[in-house]
Amino acid sequence: MTKRIPVALATVLVSMFLTFPALGQPAKDAAPASTDLGARVKAVQANPAQFEASYKLGSKAAAVCAFCHGDNGNSVKSDIPNLAGQNPAYLLEQMRQFSVGERRYEFMEGLIKALKPEDKIGIAVFFASQEVQTKPTANTALADKGKAYYVKNCLACHGEQGRGSEGFARIAGQQTGYLTLTLKRYRDGSSVRQGSVMAPSTKAMTDEDISTVSAYVSSLK
Repeated sequence: MTKRIPVALATVLVSMFLTFPALGQPAKDAAPASTDLGARVKAVQANPAQFEASYKLGSKAAAVCAFCHGDNGNSVKSDIPNLAGQNPAYLLEQMRQFSVGERRYEFMEGLIKALKPEDKIGIAVFFASQEVQTKPTANTALADKGKAYYVKNCLACHGEQGRGSEGFARIAGQQTGYLTLTLKRYRDGSSVRQGSVMAPSTKAMTDEDISTVSAYVSSLK
C-alpha cells in the first residue's frame, strides 16, 4: 500500500511551495479548463523564449514535488511514480483530475489546488524535459513474457515503446512497485481514479500477468 505523507509534513511542504516569490501570476480565471492549459503549453513549447522561462519557473515549482517524485522526476520510492519524460499534456490532465477529485490522494489534491496555471504549465514542461533513468530488469525471462502480453493488450494505447501520448501515460521506465500497485487497483476495482479505461482493460489480468508486464515496461527506455 502506498505510504501516506504525514499531515504535518504535507503542511510544511505546501507552505514551502507558497513561499516561492517567483511562482506564477494571478490567474485570470478561477478554474481554467485543462484544454486551455494544454493549448498554452503547446504555445510555450513552440516559443523558445517562453519555453525557457516556463522551464525555469517549473524547476522552482517542482521543488515541492522532489520529496516524493525525486529532484528530476525519477522517484527513489518504488510505489511512487516517475514523472520524468511524461507528455506535458498528460501531466496537466492528471493535475486537473486531482484538482476536481476525479483522481484521489488528499495531499496531491490540496497541493494542486494551490498551484496557479503558470505553475502547472511550468511543472509539466520541466518534468516532460527530464530523462527517465531506466533500470534493467533482473529477470529477463519474466520481462520476455511481459513483452508478449504488452504487445497484445497494451501497445495500442501506450505505444510500441511505452512512451504514451497526450491521453495515455508514459509507462516506459516506470517504477515496478507503482506499476504493480496501480494495475492491481484497476483490476480489483479499488482504483482512486474514476472512469478510467484501465479498469475494464485489467479485469482479466492475473497476478502473473501484472508481474510480467511490470517487469517488461519498467525496463523500456
